[in-house]
Amino acid sequence: MLHLQNNRIKKKFSQLKIRKEKGLICYVMGGYPDPLTSEKIISSIVDGGADIMEIGIPFSDPIADGPIIQEASFRALQNGINPDLCLSLIKKTRQRYPDLPILIMTYSNILQRKGFKKFMKMAKDAGTDGFILPDMTIEESKEYLEYSKKLELATVFLVAPNTSNARIKKTLDVSTGFVYVVSVYGTTGIRNTFNKYTLTAIRNIKKLSSNRNNISVGFGISTPDHIKLMSNCGADAVIVGSAIIEIINRNKGDNIRSLQNKLKKYVKSLKDACKNS
Repeated sequence: MLHLQNNRIKKKFSQLKIRKEKGLICYVMGGYPDPLTSEKIISSIVDGGADIMEIGIPFSDPIADGPIIQEASFRALQNGINPDLCLSLIKKTRQRYPDLPILIMTYSNILQRKGFKKFMKMAKDAGTDGFILPDMTIEESKEYLEYSKKLELATVFLVAPNTSNARIKKTLDVSTGFVYVVSVYGTTGIRNTFNKYTLTAIRNIKKLSSNRNNISVGFGISTPDHIKLMSNCGADAVIVGSAIIEIINRNKGDNIRSLQNKLKKYVKSLKDACKNS
């Protein structure tokens, strides 16, 4: 496992462990529903208690995302949101929150278009701490891992409940920051219940990591009860995305202050569960 001495994600997980808290990672689609509202949405989420911010860069074929995030990605692209605007959003967020860990969630093509090295350097300069690229395979990641190491950026890889133990071990070896455990088969989205296989998978991945890696669980998590369930199985953090986009969608017609209050209240309820689980 690579070490990221000065990386904000690594530091945040160390702090959480000392405080005996689980981490709350919140996802937003960069520039959605529009750039100015997007800035205010991020602020209300951070003020509500999010430990790490995951900012999506919209992509035309978001294969790992469920319908809610796919729709947000599509709308953002229609509104002219591009990688440069998302990096500008990250820069503004970084100025406002100097210690906040920020991750970019997107697809390899976005980096490839500008050149991996160039884009990752631009992302680092804007204040990014790492990447989640769901379509990046370990086999194709040599160059990506090399640049990440040089720039001290975290590389977050995904594992699913049906990933073999051999593959999980490989993923644990190349993941820095944390390992993203996909809680369900299929894509992201809001769920009411989780199958037993999810909880078994989290326990297994935690065991295989021998506590060397931070385990973060995402896809379908939307309530304090879900957080308690994942924590009890050994998750170090949870990732909430679709539920946040859904709140934005439901309250888009409201004034911005009202939307901010709703988001802040929702995030606070999730963070409280992270403290008490």
